[in-house]
Amino acid sequence: MTRALFIVDVQNDFTEGGALAVEGGDAVASAISVHLAAHADDYAMIVASRDWHEGHTDNGGHFATDAEPDFVDTWPAHCVAGTDGAEYDPELVTDAVTHHVKKGQGMPAYSLFEGTTDAGEKVSALLSAHGVTEVDVAGLATDYCVRASALDAIEHGLHVRVLTELVAGVAPESSDAALAELAHAGAELVGAAS
Repeated sequence: MTRALFIVDVQNDFTEGGALAVEGGDAVASAISVHLAAHADDYAMIVASRDWHEGHTDNGGHFATDAEPDFVDTWPAHCVAGTDGAEYDPELVTDAVTHHVKKGQGMPAYSLFEGTTDAGEKVSALLSAHGVTEVDVAGLATDYCVRASALDAIEHGLHVRVLTELVAGVAPESSDAALAELAHAGAELVGAAS
């Protein structure tokens, strides 16, 4: 078994009612839980990432503190470490997750590969240690952190499948563009149950 599952940033601040809510975020959280209940044993490892920003800094310019956010490079404060917004969405059942990683600790970070476990382990090293050659990607948001994580996985030489029923994006146009970019880069776009 050489496949891993990436669950990207399914957090309260990215689901309905959060600081940067993605429409359909709660539904994605619930659908990922259903997928895990049926398929957790199909994966050598299951990695869940969370944005985990500092509350007392602008996180390397990631938080808009002196001007309005541009929603490209600067954002409203979100997923501040230790707050409810940084916690997993309650619809996401994390019992099967084998590795939890935190990213963006004091700096901008979009890809799950930029995160580390609490023990300081990097995702690339964990994947190598488990012999992973294929990755399924799910989570939020299609047009930002899912896109960045999947592109990084491709760059690391992994075969990537984006589980299109288990992602949601900020906007339809940018999400469609992200999926097209990922397909062009070599990712396979598949339904959740494939």
